[in-house]
Amino acid sequence: MAKRKHGKRRARGAAPSVTAERPERRPAPTAARETRDARPAPREIGAYGERPDAPWHPWPLSEILIFVGAIAVLVGLVRGPERNVTTIVAGVGAVALGTIEVSIREHFSGYRSHVTLLAVIPVIVLHSAIVLSVAAVTTVPRVLNFALLALDAAVLLLLVRWLRARFAKARQERVRAAGRA
Repeated sequence: MAKRKHGKRRARGAAPSVTAERPERRPAPTAARETRDARPAPREIGAYGERPDAPWHPWPLSEILIFVGAIAVLVGLVRGPERNVTTIVAGVGAVALGTIEVSIREHFSGYRSHVTLLAVIPVIVLHSAIVLSVAAVTTVPRVLNFALLALDAAVLLLLVRWLRARFAKARQERVRAAGRA
């Protein structure tokens, strides 16, 4: 019994097909395709131009901060999270600080948009501050967390709108400056 080859099946007794070059079929233009092509190109959301330099440019301080923070988190987890909470928290804080600095620099220079990250961080800080200040006085009712969701959503919406507008303005300035160069 012969082994079957994988690929296209052919009927028994049928001659193998001769491969002839067929011209590529192009569909006729339709009204939908013409209107789709007439629309403006989607806006670019990726990076544009060169990455902005930090004020301390020759030294990669943010990257070193992220690296050292990651090592601190790993050391804290390997040694035992129960005994090394401060090491883990310090490591997470260092990584967060380095990441936020790079994100702010890239966003406000028009290089790359970081709207979601930059909008969520103040909302988390606000929510945590309210819950911790209430917890200092009394026990935090669970209803408070649900009530704060409306405030969180409103602050997030305002921040997203402002950050998008700020990025669009910075991107236009960056494109304009690149056109002059």
